[in-house]
Amino acid sequence: MSGSDVQLVQSLTRGLAVIRAFSGARPRQTLAQVAESTGLPRATVRRFLHTLVAEGYASSDGTVFWLTPKTLELGFSYLSSLGLPAIAQPHLDGLSRTLNESSSLTVLDGSDVVYVARAAANRIMSVNITIGTRFPAYATSMGRVLLADLPSAQLDAYLAGTALEPITPETVTSEDALRQLLIDVQRQGYAIVDQELELGLRSVACPVRGNDGKVVAAVNLSAHAGAVGHREVVDRLLPPLQATASAIERDLQTTTLKEKS
Repeated sequence: MSGSDVQLVQSLTRGLAVIRAFSGARPRQTLAQVAESTGLPRATVRRFLHTLVAEGYASSDGTVFWLTPKTLELGFSYLSSLGLPAIAQPHLDGLSRTLNESSSLTVLDGSDVVYVARAAANRIMSVNITIGTRFPAYATSMGRVLLADLPSAQLDAYLAGTALEPITPETVTSEDALRQLLIDVQRQGYAIVDQELELGLRSVACPVRGNDGKVVAAVNLSAHAGAVGHREVVDRLLPPLQATASAIERDLQTTTLKEKS
């Protein structure tokens, strides 16, 4: 190891790689498949898989392995420490019931948005969105709200390290065009994405700010593009979404003040 990574625990790094090898697209895998996915030796993968089974984080029928619900504890520990999802959930539930549209809360993690709270009114995406689902930030309304608040140096680093690939024919893949969109988001205080993440999906997002005024999360509403036009997004969905974001901010700030007192 180099001097900059002497504190890294290589076995933990490898164990996390084994866990990440499982996904919605690959929920059940053989030892050989996990080894191929992670690039780790089969003997190493075998030890980690059997350790996960022994600790209750995975199960196996002797040939195929899969993760168990206990792995959710790892994510819930983070969510519990964050506090924000529990604060936001009642507001998302109320917004979703009122408008009969799906509402979500995400935070920025690397180049992706990660869902930390959600109220689903109906199934409008081909992908089943759950807590922990990740999408490229550049192609989502919530991602653009979060990116728009980044300091210039961080945004430059994000764009330098992110390939703006076309997820649909509507996806903005020009860096200059994306930068201009983020400037617009800063100016108007919300972002609308029209079928850039998935055809038929239109969404609008607003920022959720902490006590210091910095954006800590983004909240959105998603709707069928065929049922809700762009004008209706602005006139009907945006005002209650902005009110919901403000309500979450007030509760978040109140909770923070109580914790400090």
